[in-house]
Amino acid sequence: MKPFYYLLINFACISIPFIASFYPKHAFYKKWGSFFKACIPVALFFIVWDYWFTAIGVWGFNKDYLSGIFFGELPLEEVLFFIAIPYARVFTYFAILFLIKNNPLQKIEKYITFTIIATCLITALFNLDKLYTCTTGILAVLFLVYLYYKKTNLSYHYLTYLIIIPFFLASNGLLTGSFLESPIVWYNNAENLGVRIGTIPVEDCFYGLVLIFMNIELFRYFNKQNQ
Repeated sequence: MKPFYYLLINFACISIPFIASFYPKHAFYKKWGSFFKACIPVALFFIVWDYWFTAIGVWGFNKDYLSGIFFGELPLEEVLFFIAIPYARVFTYFAILFLIKNNPLQKIEKYITFTIIATCLITALFNLDKLYTCTTGILAVLFLVYLYYKKTNLSYHYLTYLIIIPFFLASNGLLTGSFLESPIVWYNNAENLGVRIGTIPVEDCFYGLVLIFMNIELFRYFNKQNQ
């Protein structure tokens, strides 16, 4: 069972959203075309980034928890991660648009954006020698600035992120070593702040935010085209 742990984590993340996608009153499966058009380019971007960081030792993978199928430096499970996690997160966004009509974050959405931009920019500029910290911070700043100038309403993006935090902590916690003998994904602390939420590097929070928001934005774009 141990060599399938990472696969099982991916399966656990996508299983309930997949089943719920067939809810007849708000069926996400009807949006699969838009989702996969969005997911594939974002996945390719993150896979290239992931491959580079793996090759230079910013992070890596414990083969004890992997099936043994690799695409160059990356295990199959890591590639599937960029499908399973976006599916679960975009489904969550799709669901809360239906379930929550009065978003409590609507009035403070811009303040949240400014706070994240300022935090990421300052952190990146003061840690140019730490590749994960710097790269993630700058990417988050550039993408959020782009969305701000597009006048994108990010209130439901943030609400989605807030709702998935417990699931993020559970899945990333397992990947980074919580409740396991050793981490499935290890990090070189010379390339990050060394600040962890349990076993999760704090940079993962912003890495995940960019991954989710990119998928949501492209999903929204392709979904509008199909209407």
